[in-house]
Amino acid sequence: MAAAIPQGERNRVTETDGPHVEVSERVGRAKQKGCVLIPAFNEAGRIGEVVRRVREKVPFVLVVDDGSQDGTVEEARAAGAEVVRHETNRGKGVALATGFGRARAMGFDWVITMDADGQHSPDDLPKFIETYVRTGFPVLVGNRMADVRAMPIVRRWTNRFMSWLLSREMGQYVPDTQCGFRLYRGDVLPFLATASPRFAAESEALLHISALGLRIAPVPISTIYLEGRESHIRPVQDTWRFFRMLWAYRRSRRPQPVRNI
Repeated sequence: MAAAIPQGERNRVTETDGPHVEVSERVGRAKQKGCVLIPAFNEAGRIGEVVRRVREKVPFVLVVDDGSQDGTVEEARAAGAEVVRHETNRGKGVALATGFGRARAMGFDWVITMDADGQHSPDDLPKFIETYVRTGFPVLVGNRMADVRAMPIVRRWTNRFMSWLLSREMGQYVPDTQCGFRLYRGDVLPFLATASPRFAAESEALLHISALGLRIAPVPISTIYLEGRESHIRPVQDTWRFFRMLWAYRRSRRPQPVRNI
């Protein structure tokens, strides 16, 4: 990556009016300065409720519809979200990139990403905002691993293995690297561009962030798995894409041999 966040900006504390300002007041102000970004694909049955519940916590919600063939766009707009639409399905990574670009253009101080299917609880949004206000950490990642009783066992061990592997690569421990419920500070968004168009993009983004020397902190969240819900994750294909992404990332950072001319 060609640019880097200045050293003094890496873990700066969010702006306040001084130490006398109550945390609750600072959190209230912070809610007005950020947005919740929700990539969605064929989620007409759930997106409306998700958006309505999110807007009870954060006023501005941006939904990126990734080529849905149902009523996702209409339901999201009816619930009060701004919607950006892809004409065809391009993958979660591309949908996130579209949303980050829109959030940057609107000048938000922070962006929280969450899923459209109800597996991320809007009730956990205040935890991210409060942690951000208290610490100023530029990246926060949800952590479901403290209570995994509701998590299918295959997903549980896959998440643990991938989080261990990615944490080694990053040089810092992130207990749940596969969680898409995250907060990014606004000045981090330009550095989230990824080569991976689908789910592996979220892992790749953490690698880029760590390469900049930025601290990633966990936020405990609820573990929710819905009965009868068809996941958009394809275990075999997405695991292959994850390892292909990791191999490509390592290769891109390997020093290139100097060739005689």
